[in-house]
Amino acid sequence: MVAQPWRPCLLMAPQPSPNPKGPEHQLQGAGGPNAAPLLPNSAKDNKNSATLIKKEGTSSGKGATSSSTDPERDGVRRTQDPKTLRRLAQNREAARKSRLRKKAYIQQLETSRIRLSQIEQQVQAARVQGVLLGTGDQQHQGLTSGPSMAGVFDMEYARWVDEHSKLIFQLRGALNDHAPDNQLQVMVEGAMGQHHELLGLKAAIARTDIFHLLCGVWASPAERCFLWLGGFRPSEVIKVMLKHVEPLSEGQLLGIYNLQQWVQETEESLSRGMEALQHSLSDTVASPELAGGNFMGHMNLALNKISSMEGIVRQADGLRQQTLHKLHQMLTIRQAALCFVSIADYFHRLRAVSTLWAARPRHDEQGQGPPPS
Repeated sequence: MVAQPWRPCLLMAPQPSPNPKGPEHQLQGAGGPNAAPLLPNSAKDNKNSATLIKKEGTSSGKGATSSSTDPERDGVRRTQDPKTLRRLAQNREAARKSRLRKKAYIQQLETSRIRLSQIEQQVQAARVQGVLLGTGDQQHQGLTSGPSMAGVFDMEYARWVDEHSKLIFQLRGALNDHAPDNQLQVMVEGAMGQHHELLGLKAAIARTDIFHLLCGVWASPAERCFLWLGGFRPSEVIKVMLKHVEPLSEGQLLGIYNLQQWVQETEESLSRGMEALQHSLSDTVASPELAGGNFMGHMNLALNKISSMEGIVRQADGLRQQTLHKLHQMLTIRQAALCFVSIADYFHRLRAVSTLWAARPRHDEQGQGPPPS
C-alpha cells in the first residue's frame, strides 16, 4: 500500500441550498419559459443608457429645428396671406388720411387766426377813422379827448408798423419752411389788407390835417428823405422788388417794366400838380390884396387850394395801392410773398438807419473829426 502525500485541509464556506425545483423553475420565476435570457446588470444598464441618450438627442434636435424655423414659416405665411396684406394696406391708408386731416386742420386754424387778426385790425382802423373824422364816440371807444388827431394818427401808425412786422415775420418763416401756396396766399392777402388799412388811416388824417401827413413827422427821419406826397414812391418799390424776386419770366419782366414806366409818368404828373398848387397857394397868401378888405375871400381861395392838395395826396395813395395790386397779379404766390417781404425789409432798414444815426457818438463842435479807427 502506497502512502498518499499530506495535503492541508481548507475550510469551505457553506453553499446555499440548491433550488429543489431545478433550473426550469428558476427560469420560470424570472419571467417564464418564454422570457428572454437574463443579461448581466452592467451590460443591460449600458444598453438602456445608450438608447435614452439617442432618443433625447433626436428629440432635442427636432425641437431646436422646429423652434428655429416654425416662427419664420408662420411669419412668411401670415405676410403672404391676402387678408393680412389687405389689412396692412388699409392701416397705411388710414394713417395717411389721418396725417392729411391733421395737416389741413392746422392750416385751417392758422388761416382763421390770420383772418381774425385782419378783422380786428379793420375794426380798430374804423374806430380810429371815426375819431379822426369826428364821427365816433371817443369815450365809448376808449379814446380820450386829450391827444390831438395828429397824435392819434401817429400812435395808430406805430401800431400798424408793429402788426405789419409780425405778419412779415410769419410770411418769411413760411417761405423758409416751403409752406404750401394756399397758406402763403392767405398771408399775402393779409399783407395787402394791412396796406389798405394804412391807406384808410392816411385818408382820414388827410381830411383833418393834410400838412401833418405831408411833412412826414410820423415817419422816421430816413423815411422822410424818400417821402413822396405822404408816402413811398411806387417806382422805388418796383426797383426794390426787381432786386429780390427772381427768377422772372420774359412776360413778367415785360409787364413789370411797362408798369414801372406808367408809374413814373403818373408820379411826374402828380408831382407837377402838387408843385403848381404850392406855387398858387404861395401867390395867394402873398397877394397884396390881402391887406385890403378882401382878406376872407383870399383865405377861402387858399383853403380851396389846400383841399386840392388833399385830392392829389389821395391820388398818390391810389397809385401806391394800384402798384401793389398789379404786382400781386403779375407774380406767382411765392414771388408775391417775396415781394412783400423785400418791401417790408427795405423800410425796416430805413428805420434802423434812423435809429443808428440818432444813437451815433457825438463829437465836440470845435471842428475835430472822428477819432481814428
